[in-house]
Amino acid sequence: MSLAERRYSEPTGGLVPALQPLTQYLFDRSESTAPAFTYVDYTVERDGVEQTLSWAELATRVRATAAELAKVTSRGQRVAILAPQDLSYVIGFLGALAAGTVAVPLFAPEVSQHGGRLVNALADCAPEVWLTGDAALENVRALAENNPVPMPKQIIAVDTLDPAGAADFEPVELDFDAPAYLQYTSGSTRAPAGAVITHRAVASNSWQAATAFRVDDGWSCVGWIPFFHDMGLVQLVCIPVFTGARSVFITPFNFIMKPLRWLKQMSAFPSVFAAAPNFAFEYATRKIKEADRLKLDLSGVRALINGSEPVRPATIAAFQEAFGPQGFAPGAHRPSYGLAEATVFVTNTDEEGPVVTSFDRVALGEDRAVVVEPGSENALALVAAGRPHGQLVRIVHPAEHTVRPDGEVGEIWVHGANVADRYWEQPERSEETFAGRIDGAPEDTPAGPWLRTGDLGVLLDGRLYITGRIKDLIIIDGKNHYPQDIENTVQDAHPAIRRDRVAAFAVTSETLGEGAAVVAEYDRKAETEPDHDEVAKAVQRAVSAQHDVKLRGFQLVAPGSVLRTSSGKIARAATKKRFWESGVSDKS
Repeated sequence: MSLAERRYSEPTGGLVPALQPLTQYLFDRSESTAPAFTYVDYTVERDGVEQTLSWAELATRVRATAAELAKVTSRGQRVAILAPQDLSYVIGFLGALAAGTVAVPLFAPEVSQHGGRLVNALADCAPEVWLTGDAALENVRALAENNPVPMPKQIIAVDTLDPAGAADFEPVELDFDAPAYLQYTSGSTRAPAGAVITHRAVASNSWQAATAFRVDDGWSCVGWIPFFHDMGLVQLVCIPVFTGARSVFITPFNFIMKPLRWLKQMSAFPSVFAAAPNFAFEYATRKIKEADRLKLDLSGVRALINGSEPVRPATIAAFQEAFGPQGFAPGAHRPSYGLAEATVFVTNTDEEGPVVTSFDRVALGEDRAVVVEPGSENALALVAAGRPHGQLVRIVHPAEHTVRPDGEVGEIWVHGANVADRYWEQPERSEETFAGRIDGAPEDTPAGPWLRTGDLGVLLDGRLYITGRIKDLIIIDGKNHYPQDIENTVQDAHPAIRRDRVAAFAVTSETLGEGAAVVAEYDRKAETEPDHDEVAKAVQRAVSAQHDVKLRGFQLVAPGSVLRTSSGKIARAATKKRFWESGVSDKS
């Protein structure tokens, strides 16, 4: 029995109701003139120009795109989305789904540190057709001609297609368990791979997130997260189509250039559902001036997800202090957990808002979650990622494959209709990741198959707390040390260190055995490179005092040197490879 057959032959306990393919929800609104998707274009005017498609206009353009695809490719073939983050991306992605092809959401080629990721993904799945927008057409053609990628049969600018072509669209009966799209992972610990997201999975995860956060057609899905990223695609494209909520978005570049634009969006639209990684909250808090904050009204923000990277209590507190006076409710801040292999959303915080719990750091190193008073010795404050909705989450011993009780740390396993089918053409890795089976499963727990996330966590009072990644654990003398914990200590050890640009990792040598090392960027504001020895001494003292760990080595590097994944996470393995090969890890 195949992996897919095994998954769907076992019931999921009625966790998700009967659904239909995502594009059917769009076509059900094909007569509606209500606004569906709005792209705010900042390339024309400083204050931005709104470009909006109604549901009727979107449905027509999606049908026209699907009809054009039917002329040049067949069902089941891959179709890459290489469009800018504008309305052409939305049309292309949904058009590929409607045609029964397998969408591959990527991004328009441009000057980007992720260019290699784009080429690798295209080479991996060999799409027959590339969809883009007219503004990016020249660069997309250059990509095909100048890079070692399979040449597509055709490159189509979807925003130049005649809407009258929608009349040629012949509805395709979609297999609910067939692939809808390939979600390429960010590759934080391995080379990127395409998670096969079925029509069932994306509809199920859209339902799970929409009902967990209570999003409906009166809400506004607001944001800037890139569409090629799982959270951006589902929050800004799939959930709006599923619920009928209006999507209003800008580009990631426009957020980075002026984070006030994101907050203005949240201020301007009703019943806002938004999402961002933790760094965006810190960035907005730091960059937005008080005079600009005073003009905002954030009382309409209903749910603002904080996820995709470790959520910090200090970030939550600082954001609330900065924007609470502008009406941002504490309960609107929603720390959550997810990953591409589960489509995206796994757990969410409800209206109670963030829950912060202090654990004993030493006990966590021994895989036990012992609650202590905040601020006490060895206390480590963790933000709860909430509870699952419409799927099952268990904490499992990674070696014994047995369920661990509440309060004990283990690997996070996920079971539900939202879990990806497999990795594209990687059967061994698929079996390792998606075919987990629990030994001696309790009555309320299916034996399998389970998604093995590779993340470590603990359940307490039904809430999930993320403690780290299995492959990132730093084990010294039999004790576990979490790299993000050490990184937090390092970035606070000296003002010259740039926040959120620190990588801690395990190093070994024949002479010194197991140890830890750190690479950190110095702050961009520094006029000259800081004194390395001075910073190193401060870091060594702080890590030794907080973690009882003597660092094997420390390197202070230029801004931009610590590598990150496409979703903004620290790429520890890649940074280690870059800076600590050839015995460098034995340096003090």
